[in-house]
Amino acid sequence: MILAQLFLTFFKIGIFTFGGGYAMLALIQQEITSRGWMTAQEFVDVVGIAEMTPGPIAVNAATFVGYRLVGMQGALVATSAVVLPSLISVLAVSKFWDKYRNSRGVQWGFAGIRPVVVGLVGAAAIMVTTATLHGLAHGGLRLTTIIIASGVFYGVAFRKWSPIKALIICALLGLIIFK
Repeated sequence: MILAQLFLTFFKIGIFTFGGGYAMLALIQQEITSRGWMTAQEFVDVVGIAEMTPGPIAVNAATFVGYRLVGMQGALVATSAVVLPSLISVLAVSKFWDKYRNSRGVQWGFAGIRPVVVGLVGAAAIMVTTATLHGLAHGGLRLTTIIIASGVFYGVAFRKWSPIKALIICALLGLIIFK
């Protein structure tokens, strides 16, 4: 029963999100926390792990959630379910893309989807930030945490650091500061 729920949940996530993995995070969090599969803080940990591992973040998150709930079967089911809608869509679109890509309807559709992607990514950022700060507040929010987060934001947004560089720097800082 849980495998069917896992498949349907991640298939729905795959169908209803556009814009890549970060746009999916808000819906993934909503779905897994509303079902009681994880807390918001546990989801933040999933995002951290999914970001550090190679591959698309939404696929990594689905794999981790599935594994955490049911083991290897859950990982395979959740991963397949989140990828399947994209696979079907790409196969269907590729059949008609050359003929219709310059049509007004297609252009208008893409113009309508772009703001949704921005909103979904923004919502995911706010949810992860809120859960992180809430979790830190229970353990004592440190000024160093705010300084590190601000430094990473500055480095990635304005100095064009790669996410890998930011993760390595923060992991090392965490080992030094938060032992």
